[in-house]
Amino acid sequence: MNHSITVEATVACHQQLAWSLYTNPDHIRFWNAASPDWHCPSATNELKPGGRFDYRMEAKDGSMGFNFTGVFNAVDAPSFLSYTMDDGRQATISFKAKENHTTVTVTFEPEQTNSRELQQTGWQAILDNYRQYADHFNKLRTLHFTIAINAPIEKVFSTMLSHGTYEQWTAEFNPTSTFEGSWEKGSDIRFLGTDANGKVGGMISRIRENIPNRFVSIEHIGMLLNGEAITDGPEVDAWAGSQENYAFSEENGVTTVKVSIDSNGGYEGYFNETYPKALNVLKNICEA
Repeated sequence: MNHSITVEATVACHQQLAWSLYTNPDHIRFWNAASPDWHCPSATNELKPGGRFDYRMEAKDGSMGFNFTGVFNAVDAPSFLSYTMDDGRQATISFKAKENHTTVTVTFEPEQTNSRELQQTGWQAILDNYRQYADHFNKLRTLHFTIAINAPIEKVFSTMLSHGTYEQWTAEFNPTSTFEGSWEKGSDIRFLGTDANGKVGGMISRIRENIPNRFVSIEHIGMLLNGEAITDGPEVDAWAGSQENYAFSEENGVTTVKVSIDSNGGYEGYFNETYPKALNVLKNICEA
């Protein structure tokens, strides 16, 4: 690559997790922006030699945007990745592990419109955003959400957990959201959804407690990635011991649902935006 530019960042996570956070579209759309007024509303890729990628980059005010597209040349997980952009320029990404850290190095051919300095600053800003996302990914924090619903507690409890209505309110998280398994205490349960590439993913969990019409506690013990159950490794470790709890109470015909959920830093913003929307859908279903 003639006259290439290199940017670099060291992230506080294992190589496999660093790779996943960089290459999985579910993560890419949270960090792939050079400044706070830009975002990546959609990302798709087929992570194999000859596979295409398409990352939508937009100003948050909708004033401008473009699709960053190309084809992967080499995919050697979790250490090396290369691709050719649709304008013919090439880029390589390496992931070098050292103890509990990973250095990510991106080398790319610059385009001819903007200065080298501007391009280096922009690509470095995106990589720094990735580093911040990765560094906070392992840190669990408990988030809290509350909603009041004008319906009996029995109806709210049943609506939240029953097939059919469960899929309606959790569609805010994923339009294909569903679950497999039982809500009984001690039972295993899987929360599933299909991504933009048609691959099934989700959480493998266990019901810690279920007091009908009062309280449900879920412990997340693994992940389902591309249809494969994973119960150990760096990405699972990021969620180790996390819980999701729902408490129900009723007064004067109004049911209050209190949710507490352990989230790592990578998903905190997503849950803060999406959970209130999902609970409002639940409210509308119960009050209809």
